[in-house]
Amino acid sequence: MAKRWLPFSLLFLVLSLYCAASADNSGLNKMKMQFRVFEEYMQALYQRYPDIRIEGENYLPLPLYRHVASFLSMFKLALIGLIIIGKDPFALCGMQAPGIWVWSQENKIYACMMVFFFSNMIENQCMSTGAFEVTLNDVPVWSKLESGHLPSMQQLVQILENEMKMNVPMDTLPHHRS
Repeated sequence: MAKRWLPFSLLFLVLSLYCAASADNSGLNKMKMQFRVFEEYMQALYQRYPDIRIEGENYLPLPLYRHVASFLSMFKLALIGLIIIGKDPFALCGMQAPGIWVWSQENKIYACMMVFFFSNMIENQCMSTGAFEVTLNDVPVWSKLESGHLPSMQQLVQILENEMKMNVPMDTLPHHRS
């Protein structure tokens, strides 16, 4: 009886995971928000300084966090596969299956969705840096990673103006005769 429903369960699971993947965008919302902030700042700075070149790029997390996220992604897929197939990995090690594994075999769809969402949450945390780093002529002028917050537009303009005044080449300054 259970084998007759297995194809339908797998189809439902795949559709659920697909819908969950398109709906699970907590990290994506954060990324969109930061990209929107970047675009707003970029437009305001272009209006004020039309000759300045502004670039945006992703700030990669530490390699350790990237590797943890990659491992979790592979582990998630393997665990979901084991749950669907119903193979007991604990029996291979000569151990008794814990209660959570027994529950996952009785509730395959819920277990797979729980594994999917929980691991995605951890992966997103590992890959999110929250960086908003501003440099002018390769000199860092603002770091959200160090300060813990985004600069206001007024702060950013003031910082850039001060940096530009300090970095004006000597031959462009007006000459004063004494």
